[in-house]
Amino acid sequence: MRATVSILALIFVAGCSNPARDDGTTTADDATTVDSAPGVDVTAAPGVAFQYHYGFRLPAERIAAVQEAHAAACERLGVNRCRITAMRYSRDADNDVDARLGFLLAPELARAFGRDGIRAVEAAEGMVLDAQITGEDAGAKIGQLTRTRDAATADTRTIDARSIGTGREARAELERQRASATDAARTAQAAIAEQRASLAATPVVFDYRAGQAIRSFDPASPLTHAADLAVTSARWTLGTVLAALGVGLPPLAVALLGLWLWARGRRLWERRMAHGA
Repeated sequence: MRATVSILALIFVAGCSNPARDDGTTTADDATTVDSAPGVDVTAAPGVAFQYHYGFRLPAERIAAVQEAHAAACERLGVNRCRITAMRYSRDADNDVDARLGFLLAPELARAFGRDGIRAVEAAEGMVLDAQITGEDAGAKIGQLTRTRDAATADTRTIDARSIGTGREARAELERQRASATDAARTAQAAIAEQRASLAATPVVFDYRAGQAIRSFDPASPLTHAADLAVTSARWTLGTVLAALGVGLPPLAVALLGLWLWARGRRLWERRMAHGA
């Protein structure tokens, strides 16, 4: 039996709300307002294997530095408590950056590591787009698999006891049943080991996207947003003026030079004509 627990906390998007997803993940906007990094409080759930995913938005030129800071934070914890499992950084022709960093953390450190990662993003003038935690009830699955393994082991013992003193044909059938029970026990034991491994290490994924942070919960955000718009408008205007000058100045310079040469030539011609007369 597989149970999925999903907690989606603090999506910092101005004036937007996301509907609940069909995959069992729940989205909650404006769930908590805090001055610094949002905290994701998860009720203690022994036997549940959690997975953490965070989506960030921050200026493109700062993504590499923040990604490196997150990687360094993992390295400081040591390989026994944190390991980097994936890394991606890509920049397209429009200078848009898309990056990802994956970790395997000791379960008791995963929540604090995510909170510290959020603080690093906010310090770089970024924001959290989404924070999601999904979980699988590994404990319940281990219990079910243990019962399956024990039942298969018991079947093996029963078959061994029945095979004593049986004929060749009956013994061949019992051997087939014993092989099937042994395979079932081996498969269940391998699955138990996999579930225990999922409880021993918690995957954490950081996704980074380029863009300006929208500080929707900041009381001064309307003024900040207006200032950002003014700066953007000024940059666009200045860029347009410079582009127009770059395109128009060479032809204008050639035209002015031609006009000056024509005027000078005309004066010289008039003087010559006056002296000739």
